[in-house]
Amino acid sequence: MSSQPPHAALLIPGPIEFDDAVLQSMSHYSESHVGAPFVNTFGEVLSMLRKLFQTTDAASQPIVLSGSGTLGWDQVAANLTEPGDEALVLHTGYFADSFADCFETYGVKATQLKAPIGDRPQLDEVEKALKETKYKVLTVTHVDTSTGVLSELKALSELVHKVSPETLVVVDGVCSVGCEEIRFDDWGLDVVLTASQKAIGCPAGLSILMVSGRAIEVFKARKTRPTSYFGSWKNWLPIMQNYEAKKPSYFATPSPQLIHALHTSLSQILSRPLEQRFSDHKAASQKIKKAIGDLGLKQLAPKPENQANGMTAIYLPEGIAPPQVLPSLLKKGVIFAGGLHKEIATKYIRFGHMGVSVTDPKRDDIDRALKALKEGLTEVGYKA
Repeated sequence: MSSQPPHAALLIPGPIEFDDAVLQSMSHYSESHVGAPFVNTFGEVLSMLRKLFQTTDAASQPIVLSGSGTLGWDQVAANLTEPGDEALVLHTGYFADSFADCFETYGVKATQLKAPIGDRPQLDEVEKALKETKYKVLTVTHVDTSTGVLSELKALSELVHKVSPETLVVVDGVCSVGCEEIRFDDWGLDVVLTASQKAIGCPAGLSILMVSGRAIEVFKARKTRPTSYFGSWKNWLPIMQNYEAKKPSYFATPSPQLIHALHTSLSQILSRPLEQRFSDHKAASQKIKKAIGDLGLKQLAPKPENQANGMTAIYLPEGIAPPQVLPSLLKKGVIFAGGLHKEIATKYIRFGHMGVSVTDPKRDDIDRALKALKEGLTEVGYKA
């Protein structure tokens, strides 16, 4: 039985529902951010992140900073690119637009390779783009939270390494780390950035990255200073290396309570095989997508290979808009998100299914949500 006050199940694509033990870790007493107990906790967090991202390469480096997932974009742009560089941004929704805008803010020319809504750029299109222009980085949103489109990383990274081996492979994994398989070393990834509040299952406020040794060498070889002060790896890499070695170090004050919560969440995630966690998310996703189809509804991502396992973007029936449905779901104890993709925002809703709502057998969030959706649509006149 949860110790949390009664509340509607939060089933948006992040923040998600949190485990009681994670929330209790947030109430940890105040402690010194350079004291041995906290430094040990932070060091264990960084070691556990290596396991979550599946890297054993000593040259790679996990980084955890106070900030939202968006800070990951700034870190990439400020540290791995320089003014005048070129970035190829693969577009599967709203968040590619934002990442491209971030690059432009730092004086980097961002070229977007766009796919139709619900699809992803194809490998032959990517290959053509890489052969035409020398790109410093290629970015891909593993799961775009606005569309629920899943991008395939392994084949993409292999293509980049073959066609443009100097181009860094950067993955926006904000909505995928913790619910989709990511093999950092095996797939030759250079940066995977994420945030604490989605499938990792920790309250919002932490920007989390895994950075390859190759990317760090590119950073060290830059000709100009990093274009951020707070986000500069010149400041943070020594700190993270010291924390991981359990040595006190200081540049800017971290959030001890959030780090404790992340420690608890990662301990829970790694207490069983990652393959089982990914399998659980896939099974829940397939159950939800079948139920959506049985209701006569369509997904933004029609192709199975493009469908994320931690969320589903659902087109509403013709003539029905999110404001007609979402308040009804709230009354039934379920919170979904409205549309986010600017071209079709009024036509769809988003159902997040990750973390404890999927992995905790004592929770019935998914079944309640599907029942509420069916009833809510019936109430506004829809007949499946």
